[in-house]
Amino acid sequence: MRFIILTIFPDFFTSFMESSIIKKALERNLIEVTILNIRDFSKNKHQKTDDYPFGGGPGMVMTPQPIADAIKHAKILSPESRVIYFTPKGRVYAQSDAMTFAHDKTDLILLCGHYEGVDQRILDKYVDQEISAGDFILTGGEIPAMLVVDSVSRLLEGVLGNEDSSADESFSKHLLEFPQYTRPRVFEGMEVPEVLTSGNHKEIDKWRLEMSESETEAKRPDLYKMYKKEEDK
Repeated sequence: MRFIILTIFPDFFTSFMESSIIKKALERNLIEVTILNIRDFSKNKHQKTDDYPFGGGPGMVMTPQPIADAIKHAKILSPESRVIYFTPKGRVYAQSDAMTFAHDKTDLILLCGHYEGVDQRILDKYVDQEISAGDFILTGGEIPAMLVVDSVSRLLEGVLGNEDSSADESFSKHLLEFPQYTRPRVFEGMEVPEVLTSGNHKEIDKWRLEMSESETEAKRPDLYKMYKKEEDK
């Protein structure tokens, strides 16, 4: 699966692509990440990518020409790709979106906006989906782009190595993950729950489900409501 990131700050992604799971996935050709500098597509002699908004107001707006040409170039690299734009106006990104992207395996063009956003005509003509990282404001779309690459990549076959490792994670079934423990068995007077050292896998599974349910009900009642609704079907 290929991710094509359109940004005016390509260096933002250097350490991200050279670290941990993403680096290993790239080295094993399980994913491909292409970074396109929007400035390289600007026809302005100073490679300008922003201008004042029509109608006045604070801030600057990203101009359409460099973005449109960058998207057109990305479409040459991957004709069937889907264009995603990161904006507070978009639907809040969720695990279900990551799972859909990973299942479809459609290449993604990730457009990182800045300033007051991009010219609306880009959204009207070129963008397939608008996504928000959450109900807060960031300086640009680079962090949400990394979020999508990471969350989708880890669901692709072979990326994590253990194909079952993502099946019981938080949000996979509208439940938060159960508490995890490792050695030592006693740390600062706190012991690992006895059931986890019993060797009784049936009881361990039962305990983990109960813990997931109680964690979700206490911390994310919205998710718990969805979980119970699915259970009652």
